[in-house]
Amino acid sequence: MTTEQRRLAAILVADVVGYSKLVGADEAGTLAKLQTLRSEIIEPAIARHSGRLFKAVGDGFLVEFASAVEAVNYA
Repeated sequence: MTTEQRRLAAILVADVVGYSKLVGADEAGTLAKLQTLRSEIIEPAIARHSGRLFKAVGDGFLVEFASAVEAVNYA
């Protein structure tokens, strides 16, 4: 007999608009800016809202929030 465990979570899927065009124009600069954006803005915001970045590929991010309320809390 297996016990089924359910959880409710909010999932954020995000990517950078125009990423391919930006990389085509300046690959090194775009990658550096994305890394800065990720470390200074994205990851701290995820942490403030008790989220977990579980996948990052190129310009895309998947983030899980165990609480939908925490995910949108502006306090």
